[in-house]
Amino acid sequence: MDRASRRVHIHAPLLARSRVPPVKLRVGISTCPNDTYAFHALLERRVHVDGVELDFVLSDVEELNQGLGEGRFDVAKASCHAALLHAQQYALLRSGAAIGYGVGPLLLAREAQRQPKRGDRVLCPGALTTATLLFRSLHPDLEAPEHCVFSAIQPALREGRADFGVVIHEGRFTYQDAGLHLVADLGELWEERTGAPLPLGGILVRKQLGAGLHRALHRALQASIDYAASHRDEALTSMRRYAQEHSDPVLWKHVELYVTEETRALSRSAELALRSLAEAAKAAGVISSFLSPLELAPVGA
Repeated sequence: MDRASRRVHIHAPLLARSRVPPVKLRVGISTCPNDTYAFHALLERRVHVDGVELDFVLSDVEELNQGLGEGRFDVAKASCHAALLHAQQYALLRSGAAIGYGVGPLLLAREAQRQPKRGDRVLCPGALTTATLLFRSLHPDLEAPEHCVFSAIQPALREGRADFGVVIHEGRFTYQDAGLHLVADLGELWEERTGAPLPLGGILVRKQLGAGLHRALHRALQASIDYAASHRDEALTSMRRYAQEHSDPVLWKHVELYVTEETRALSRSAELALRSLAEAAKAAGVISSFLSPLELAPVGA
């Protein structure tokens, strides 16, 4: 059997030994290249969780954030902003996260050398995104931003329908080609303020699924990430399928920036960064000070 056809099976304690039908889990991931890369082997059934059937939904990250609040997913990619809000029902997997230095959203403008002021129209990629949390915490004196799907922000700026926009994902690599101007790197401002990496998003799992299934999902996602690293051409097919408007070099830049060692396994530094984000959000009044702390799903025996 060649490497491309090899299957990886992850044992979920108790589930694999049972003769009952497999557990079905509704899994939501974004269409962004870092997610389709990391989940490629799971999407294409190269990696399996024994006794578990994964039903995937691919969508915009803000739609995933909202779906979590509506209880539509058992497992889902979420902005860390949304993760903090849903901490009572969901835990965060220690794999699959987008966190690091130099990965933050950018505040852009159509006109050079302008700073936002009251009365300006500012677009953000969703009320529950970490980008919006950062903008609101770093610009507390401005009115609340308006929201639209992330891919509509650059066109709105180019056409003069907004004064400023906060872009995420591939926007880091394409805004100059669109003739837009950088006002601020919100990630850099975060790093200067905290000295910590920026937690953008991660994989949430229902707490009621239990520790055994949490561990199995964590191992399966690690195996999927490892598979993509050793089968890059295969992974690229999944990335292209959901991001066809972008060139291959841009897709790989996205993966290189957002898929790191932290994606495979969160470090202690990343855990502290998540706490810093919660503290900053509470201090800015973006989330309630009474919310439950975000728990990390177990990985050990």
